[in-house]
Amino acid sequence: MKKTILSITAIATLAIGLIGCGGAKKDGSGAMSGGNAEKVYVAPGEHDEFYGFISGGFSGQLAVYGLPSGRLFKVIPVFSQDPEKAYGYNEETKPMLNTSYGFVPWDDAHHPDISQTNGELDGRWCFINGNNTPRIARIDLKTFETTEIIEIPNSAGNHSSSFVTENTEYVVAGTRFSVPVPQRDMPIDEYKGNFKGALSFISVDQEDGGMDLSFQILMPGFDYDLAHPGRGASHGWFFFTTYNSEEAHTLMEVNASQNDKDFIAAINWKKAEEYIKEGKFKTMPANYAHNVYDEHTHTATSTMKKEVRALDPAECPGLVYFLPTPKSPHGCDVDPSGEYIVGNGKLSANLTIHSFTKMLEAIKNEKFAGEAYGIPVLNFEDVLAGTVVQPGLGPLHTEFDDKGNAYTTFFISSEVVKWKLGTWEVLDRKPTYYSVGHLMIPAGNSRKPSGKYLVAMNKITKDRYLPTGPELCQSAQLYDISGDKMELLLDFPTIGEPHYAAGCSADLIKEQQTKIYKLEENKHAWVAKNEKEAKVTRNGKEVHIQMTMIRSHFAPDNIEGIKVGDKVYFHVTNLEQDFDVPHGFAMIGANTSELLIMPGQTESFVWEPKQPGVWPMYCTDFCSALHQEMQGYVRVSPAGSNIELSWSLDGE
Repeated sequence: MKKTILSITAIATLAIGLIGCGGAKKDGSGAMSGGNAEKVYVAPGEHDEFYGFISGGFSGQLAVYGLPSGRLFKVIPVFSQDPEKAYGYNEETKPMLNTSYGFVPWDDAHHPDISQTNGELDGRWCFINGNNTPRIARIDLKTFETTEIIEIPNSAGNHSSSFVTENTEYVVAGTRFSVPVPQRDMPIDEYKGNFKGALSFISVDQEDGGMDLSFQILMPGFDYDLAHPGRGASHGWFFFTTYNSEEAHTLMEVNASQNDKDFIAAINWKKAEEYIKEGKFKTMPANYAHNVYDEHTHTATSTMKKEVRALDPAECPGLVYFLPTPKSPHGCDVDPSGEYIVGNGKLSANLTIHSFTKMLEAIKNEKFAGEAYGIPVLNFEDVLAGTVVQPGLGPLHTEFDDKGNAYTTFFISSEVVKWKLGTWEVLDRKPTYYSVGHLMIPAGNSRKPSGKYLVAMNKITKDRYLPTGPELCQSAQLYDISGDKMELLLDFPTIGEPHYAAGCSADLIKEQQTKIYKLEENKHAWVAKNEKEAKVTRNGKEVHIQMTMIRSHFAPDNIEGIKVGDKVYFHVTNLEQDFDVPHGFAMIGANTSELLIMPGQTESFVWEPKQPGVWPMYCTDFCSALHQEMQGYVRVSPAGSNIELSWSLDGE
C-alpha cells in the first residue's frame, strides 16, 4: 500500500509540474522540474507560509499573494475605484479619494512597506505611495482595507516612498520631480537653482497608526528616486538616491547623465527633530487633503490642511550630507546591520557600497570634497566600503537574506545576482524572464530578513504565458534562496505593473484578522441594528432608506412613495454576525457600483430615479440556498404625485 501511495504522490507531483509549467526537462533538471513544482504546491486546505503584498503600479491597487503558491488572495483598492468592493463608489469611501485637485480616483502605486518595531516587521499596517497625485496610504492589516490617505504638498512624482523607519516613527515621501516651491508661474529654463525637491516625513501614531505630515526638508532641485531607512547603528538616518545633479530640464536622457557621479542624500532625521523642537523651521502655506476611514462609523472624512513646517538644509548644519555615487542611481538599499548602503548607478558596470561608519568618520573629520547648495559633499573614497566588480548590466535594486548575502536585480542583462557582504564576491546568478525591476525577500528590508524565498518582478513577459493581444500581464518569479544556489521555482502573473513588494510571515498577520464588525459597535449615522429600526424618511426631495439584510431577505423589501426627481439614499446594514457572510446590494438604474457589505457593516449609495415604474433590487453576493429570493421592489411615481411613503417589514 505504501508503494502505491508513493507512486500516486510522484505522479501528482509530475502532473503539477507539467500542467503549471509547460513540462519539465526530460532529465528532471531545470527551473520548472517536478521537484520544484512540489516546493510551491500548497495542498487544498493548507495555508501559504508568507504573505506577499505586490504593488499594482498603474492600477493604483495593492495585490495580496500567498507565497510560495503564487495564489492571488485579494486586491486591495487604494488609489482606484473598485466595483467589486464599491470602494470609491459608495458614499462612505468616496472621501478617501479626495485631493486638493478634487476627486482623483486613480494613481500609480509603487512601493509598499510594512510597519516595524525594533527593526522587525510587526504586521500592523502596510503603507504605499501614490506617485502621480502625491499621496501616502495606510492599509490596516487587521481588515486588509485602506483606512487613511494623506496628500503630500510641494511634491511631484511621489516616487521615493513609502518606506518606514525601524520603529515606524515616520513614513517618508520623496519627490521624483523638483518643482517651484511654492508653485508659481515661472520660465522652465530658470529651473536651475530655483526648483526644489521636498522630502516629507510623516509621523505615525504608535497606537492607531494615524498619520500626520510632521515636516518637510526642501532639498536642491535634483530628482529623488528611492530611499531606505537606517537601522541598528544607523537608525535615525534616511538615505535617498538622487540623480540629475546637473539640474537639466531638456533631453534628460542625455543631459542628466553628464556628471560622473550623482549622490546619495543622507538625512539625519533625529537632527531634524531637534531643529523642529528649537523652532528653526519655516511655516509654509499649503493645501492638501487628509482622508481617514473610521471603522466604527464605517465612514471616511476628508479634511483640508493648510500649512506645513519646512527645514532648509543650508540653514541646518548636520542635517544633510551628500555621498557621491555612480551616475543615475536608482535603488538605495541598507543591509540588516545598518552598516552598508548600496547605491546602484544604472549606468555603472559595478555595484558601489558605502559604509555608514566611514561616513560618520568623514563627517567628524570634515573630509568634504565641496558643497552643493550649502550641503557638504563627502569624498567618494572616504565613504566607500567596497565594490562588486562587473556583476551585470543595469543594476537596480538590492535586498538581503539572513546569511550575510545580498541579491541585486539587473534590468538589461535580465538576471538576479547573489553576492557576499564584506567580501563583495559574486556567488551566483540566475536569469529572469524578462527585464527585471524590483525584487523582494520577505522582511528583506528589515533587521531580520527571511532567507527562504526571493520574488523578482519583471516588466516583460512575452512567451511566458498564453498571449492576450498587444497588452500582456507583468509577472513575478519565485526563487528558492535557502541553499548556496538560487532555484527558480515558479512564475505567476500579477495585477498591473508590479514595482515593489513587501512580504512577511503569514503567522505575523493571520491570527489578528477582523472577522466581523460587531453590530453593537456600529456607529454609522444611518445604521439599522435590527429590522424594527429599518425605515424610510423624506426631507424634501431627499429620501433616506435605512435597510437591513440577512439571509435571505431585505427589510424593507417593498417601498412606495418614491418620485421622479428624488435623491434616494440606500443605507444598508448587514445584520449577519457570522464570519465570511457578506451580502451585496444593487438597484436597477443606480449610476454606481453595487455594494458589498461585510457582517455588521453599513454602506450607502445614491439612486436618482429618472422615470416612473416598479424597479427591482437584489442581493448580488451569493449568500444562501435562497439567495435568488433575496430581492425587493421600489415603486417610483411621477414627480408631483401625492403617493405617501410606505414600506413593508417582515412581510407586512
